[in-house]
Amino acid sequence: MRRLGFVVLAVLALALAGGLAYPRLKHRVSRFMQRQRAEGTVIVLAGKLRPGDLIFHTSQSAQSRAIQLATHSPYSHCGLLFRQGGEWQVLEAVQPVGITPLEKWIVRGQGGHFVVKRLRDAEQVLTPPTLRRLLRAGHRYRGRPYDLYFGWSDERIYCSELLWKVYQEATGRQIGRLQQLREFDLTHPAVQQKMRERYGRKLPLDEPVISPARMFSSPELVTVVQK
Repeated sequence: MRRLGFVVLAVLALALAGGLAYPRLKHRVSRFMQRQRAEGTVIVLAGKLRPGDLIFHTSQSAQSRAIQLATHSPYSHCGLLFRQGGEWQVLEAVQPVGITPLEKWIVRGQGGHFVVKRLRDAEQVLTPPTLRRLLRAGHRYRGRPYDLYFGWSDERIYCSELLWKVYQEATGRQIGRLQQLREFDLTHPAVQQKMRERYGRKLPLDEPVISPARMFSSPELVTVVQK
């Protein structure tokens, strides 16, 4: 079946090269190729990953550019890696909080690029009992709606908030310093437009916030994979 898949892919690629495919087919072929590359990446990197690692990429969501501009960082989404049924999965806060196979998570990122980070003293801290606490804490949030307003309550939750709270609960570590919304760069028109869409004229400038960028740059973490 795998060989047949490659044959089909080759035929479709030739059709695309000859300009014979419709746009929808072209999109499907592109997605198929991205998924194949992502699956190969997961196979190659699997031995370097550990449960509890944090993974970051540039989201292609509608709000990603505003997050990048406000935080001065390309990284606008993050998740928690763990193994389930022998496969690498990502616990993430999307709509709703859920689990995504790692290869699908990679495809969703811009250009298929991502960075994996790990607690600097993971070998001492992330013992089997602590990892179980970490995953239990994360799974309790499954099914909760995504927080478009970036509030600090647990009723709704966004990506970096999920990871920060799960790690704080399971290990006592705070990965990244909490900020207030007023500390972000809110001057760009794209950021201001997104703020107006979410809050109108009443901005919650004193709301505690943890951004993917602040977690990414935390001295608590070290980079283990950059793809």
